[in-house]
Amino acid sequence: MPFSHVIHPSLPFTIHYHFPYSLFALLNDSMSKRIAGPEIERLIQLLAKVPGLGPRSARRAALHLIKKKEQLFAPLSAAMSEALEKVRLCSVCGNVDTSDPCTVCTDPRRDGATLIVVEDVSDLWALERAAAMSARYHVLGGTLSPLDGVGPDDLNIKGLISRVAEGGISEVILAVNATVEGQATAHYITDQLTGLNVKVTRLAHGVPVGGELDYLDEGTLAAALKSRTAF
Repeated sequence: MPFSHVIHPSLPFTIHYHFPYSLFALLNDSMSKRIAGPEIERLIQLLAKVPGLGPRSARRAALHLIKKKEQLFAPLSAAMSEALEKVRLCSVCGNVDTSDPCTVCTDPRRDGATLIVVEDVSDLWALERAAAMSARYHVLGGTLSPLDGVGPDDLNIKGLISRVAEGGISEVILAVNATVEGQATAHYITDQLTGLNVKVTRLAHGVPVGGELDYLDEGTLAAALKSRTAF
C-alpha cells in the first residue's frame, strides 16, 4: 500500500498513515482524464474568457454549438472569421466598425453640432439603444487612472480636442460613468475645452426611471436633489 507521513511541529514524533491504491488511482484519473478532445477543450477555454461566461457557462455554450453545428456553429464561425478580417477602429471617433470612417460618422442624418463623449464603445451602443439623440460620438477608450498608469496620452483626448477645434461643434456632452475616474476625466476634458467656444454638459445623475427612493443609495439621492428640476 502507498505510504505517507506527516511531521507536526508540536509533536515529537511522526504520524504515519496509509492510502489504498484505489484512492491514488482515482485521484490520478480525475487529474488526467479529459471530457473531450483537445479541440473542444480549447474551444471551452477560449469561451470561458468571454465576459459573462465562466467555465461552466462556457461548457454549456460549447455543447450547444456542437449540437447546433450546421444551424449555429458554422454560421457563427464564418461570421467571426469575416469580422476578424474586416473590423477596425474608426479614425475619427474611435468606434468599432467594418469601415473607416464608421457608419455613425458618415450618417448625414445625425446632428453634427452635438458630440457625445463616452468611455467605451459599449457605452456608445447603450446610448444608441436608447435612441434619445441622433448625434455624433467620440470614444475615449477608457478613463484617467493614475494608479493604473493611465494618463491623458493613453486616451483619445487629443483627437477630441482636435475635432472641437476644427469648428462646427456647439455642444459636447460628457457621457462618462459616475465613478471617481469618470468624473476626473470629465473635469480634465472640461479644462482642455476651455476657450474653444463650445458648451460642455454632462448626463444628469439621480433617480432612474421606475426607481424607488427606498432602494437608492445615499449618493444617488444626494445627486438627484442637487439636480432637481421644475415640475
